[in-house]
Amino acid sequence: MGYVPNEKTIVNDQNPPSTSPFHSIRAVDYTVIFVRDMTAMRRFYEGVLRFPLTRELSAGWIEYQIGCNTLALARPSRTAKDASVPTGSASLQLAFKVADDDVDRCADELVRYGVDLLEPPTDQPFGHRTLFFRDPDGNLLEVYAEI
Repeated sequence: MGYVPNEKTIVNDQNPPSTSPFHSIRAVDYTVIFVRDMTAMRRFYEGVLRFPLTRELSAGWIEYQIGCNTLALARPSRTAKDASVPTGSASLQLAFKVADDDVDRCADELVRYGVDLLEPPTDQPFGHRTLFFRDPDGNLLEVYAEI
């Protein structure tokens, strides 16, 4: 079971936060997607999204460099032996930022590869143009641009 806060750990106006070593975090360095089907996921991320493979540490761990972040595909192992999330259940959402005119181009490319769009390019009232779809393991992916 993960972290569950209690009354002593909840921060409020009467209990200001103390200095924490976690305040030194400046960025998310890498993101790991635990995969069910490595072959299908590699085909999708390399063949459809065309992310360049940065390194392959083993058959169960591969990495792509996306800007300053590393995106890794991994088979659950030493630290994560949880059961897979049921198909059709979103366990994470990744949002990939692009230039505003590229949202529609990405949608066209996905459709060309036979990827079902959950929501076509749409201008949102909060100032983003968004596109939603899923990868082969059912993870929710978004391509967006600030407009």
